[in-house]
Amino acid sequence: MSEQTEQQTEQQTEQTNPGVVIVGAGMAGVQTAVALREQGYEGPVTLLGAEPHQPYDRPPLSKAVLLGKAEDSAFEVDFEGLRIDLRLGTEVTGLRAGAREVDTEAGPVPYEVLVLATGAVPLTLPGTEGVPGVHLLRTLDDAARLRPVLAAAPEAVVVGAGWIGAEFATAAREAGCAVTVVEAADRVLSGALPAEVAEPMARWYAEAGATLLTGARVAGIEEGRVLLADGRELPAGAVVVGIGARPATDWLAGTGVELGADGSVTADAYLRTSLPGVYAVGDCSSFPSARYGTRLLVHHWDNALQGPRAVAANVLAGEPVQVYDPVPYFWSEQFGRFVQYAGHHGGADTLLWRGDPAGATWSVCWLRGGALAAVLAVGRPRDLAQGRKLIETGVPVDPAKVADPAVPLKSALA
Repeated sequence: MSEQTEQQTEQQTEQTNPGVVIVGAGMAGVQTAVALREQGYEGPVTLLGAEPHQPYDRPPLSKAVLLGKAEDSAFEVDFEGLRIDLRLGTEVTGLRAGAREVDTEAGPVPYEVLVLATGAVPLTLPGTEGVPGVHLLRTLDDAARLRPVLAAAPEAVVVGAGWIGAEFATAAREAGCAVTVVEAADRVLSGALPAEVAEPMARWYAEAGATLLTGARVAGIEEGRVLLADGRELPAGAVVVGIGARPATDWLAGTGVELGADGSVTADAYLRTSLPGVYAVGDCSSFPSARYGTRLLVHHWDNALQGPRAVAANVLAGEPVQVYDPVPYFWSEQFGRFVQYAGHHGGADTLLWRGDPAGATWSVCWLRGGALAAVLAVGRPRDLAQGRKLIETGVPVDPAKVADPAVPLKSALA
C-alpha cells in the first residue's frame, strides 16, 4: 500500500470514527488526552477548551504568576506530536446523547466516547458583578488583571478564609499590600477541617501581618470599600473573593447526565456517567469511594492528575476494568508554610496530634477503626508520604506510636 493510500485510509477512518472528544482543557482534560496516547489509543482525540490560552496549570496562578515571577503556567505538552486536536476558544453549550454530539458555537462535534472535564467555577458574592476592584482568581486572565493591582500595593480585602483565601493573602502580603481577610464563619477553614485543627492555623494570619476577621458577614461591596453586616467599613483598593467553587456543569441540565445536589456529575466507580460512552473526571464530577464508604467530590490538582489514567484505561478496554478509588491528596503554600493533606477524615473516630501546633512543624492524624484514614502535615513531608502509604494499605496502627512525632509513621504499625 502506498503512503498516499495509507493517508487516505487514515482520513476515511477518522471521518467514520470521531474517536474521543474531551470537553475542558484544564489539568483533567489535558491529562486524559495524554493518558489515552500513553496507553496506546490510536483513534482521534479532540480536546475542546473554552479559553483562548494554551492549556495551563492553575496552582501557580495564586503564586508565581500572580506575583509576576512567571508569565504563565502552560503545560509542556506536544499536542501536535501526540496527534491531539486542540481547539481553543471553543465553548461547549450542549450535549445531544442520541446523536452523540456536543454543540459549540462553531457547530456540532461528534464523538464516539465523550469525557467531561469542565472543572469548576468560583462562587461569586451576589451584587458584586461589575463593581470596580472586585476580583476572582481562577483563570490566567484573572491573575493577569490582579497582578498590576497587587504591584501597586493597595489595601486589599480577601473575602473567605479557606485554602484559596489564605494563598491569596500570602501573595498579597508578599507584594507589600495591607491585607484584611473577612470570613463569615467563626473560624478559618470551617468547611474543611475541625475547629481544633484549624485554630492554630488562624494564628498564621497575624504572624504574617494580615488582619483576620471571623464571624464577619459582607453586606455589600462598593468601589473602594467593603461594607460589613455589623456596620463596619473596610477600605479596599482591591477585593478578592475566594469563597469556594462549584462544578461547571450548568450546561448539562436536561441532557440525561445525572447530577448530584452539589452540581457534580454523578460518576460511578469507573468514572462513567449515566449516559453510555460518557465519562467524567476532575473537579466537575464525584465518585463513590469504597475506601471511605461515601461519595467524594475532590476539587484538587491530584484528583485531576490521577483520574484521567483510569478513564483512559477504561476507554481503551471498551469495558470497565479500572476502579477509581484514590487516597485524595492536596497541598497549600501559605504564610511561609507547606501544608499537605491526604485521605478523608469524615467518619474518623480518633484524632491524634504529632508535635506541638504552636511550633513550626506538626501533623494531625485521623484514625477510623484502628487504621489511618487521613493525615494533615505542616512542614512534615515524611509524615505525609508515609501516612499516605498507610492509608492506601489500610493496615492497623498503634495510636501511641502515631502520636509520638519521634516515631516514623511507617513504624507505627499495630
